[in-house]
Amino acid sequence: MKVLISGASGLVGSELVRQLTARGDEAYRLVRRAPENNFEIQWDPETQRIPEDALDGIDAVVNLAGATTGKIPWTKKYKQEIVSSRINSTKTLVSAINRATNKPKVLVSGSASGFYGDKPGEVLTETSPKGTGFLSDLAAQWEAEAAKAETRVVLVRTTMVMSKSLGALGRLLPLIKLGIGGPLGSGKQDWAWISLVDEARAIIHLIDNQKTEGAYNLTAPEPATCGQIVASLAKKLHRPAIIPVPKFALNLLIGEAARELLLCSQNMSADKLISSGFQFTHPSLDQASAWVVEKN
Repeated sequence: MKVLISGASGLVGSELVRQLTARGDEAYRLVRRAPENNFEIQWDPETQRIPEDALDGIDAVVNLAGATTGKIPWTKKYKQEIVSSRINSTKTLVSAINRATNKPKVLVSGSASGFYGDKPGEVLTETSPKGTGFLSDLAAQWEAEAAKAETRVVLVRTTMVMSKSLGALGRLLPLIKLGIGGPLGSGKQDWAWISLVDEARAIIHLIDNQKTEGAYNLTAPEPATCGQIVASLAKKLHRPAIIPVPKFALNLLIGEAARELLLCSQNMSADKLISSGFQFTHPSLDQASAWVVEKN
């Protein structure tokens, strides 16, 4: 199978390329510089330019491109970059798919748990309504552009990806290792999570399973709070996790990003993904935490 990937150099994209290659598939990467090998294709999503033959022979397209939401603070200019990087990339790929004579069989397009907004006390399924806030508006617009593709479209609503060093835990893990980490705010807010391994495996599963379509929550089946996740990682590292970061400090230092990324509550259901036949490598927080801290 030939898979074309945008955002292939990112955390999830890199793992996706690794897993596809390991099972014998051909992973083609969209890059903004001059190609360095036959598996790289140059494009310019800002001007929505992509080679006319970019999709020749491609079986699946995975759209993961977008400026990180983890860069803070969210200035007005950077928020515009977050939006335009996702919308322009999606428009470019959708246009290429719709122009292609032999269209890829599926577009797996990125989205995010931010679609739901802050929903304390609720279990969020793919039919739950859109929330409010910058990330919710962004995810809805992102999904709407992807849905215009004239092929099977799968929208992956990704949550916090647990990895060994990068991603959402990139700044938190070093503090926990030093014994000075702790829950953020009250620590009682629900944090949906998934291991990096399962994130990439789920995307491949959704490519392979031709019956899947529409939105899917990419989240582990075991719910957890912020405090439980921090405590689980600290336990595996044999470190205390008793120094909380007050809510007012997060709001003061990070502002809007803190409220939408760290302090919001999202208990996402994995039932739809599981019902499609997906089996998790790390279904429990204990398993995921052990994998995160283990040495390679």
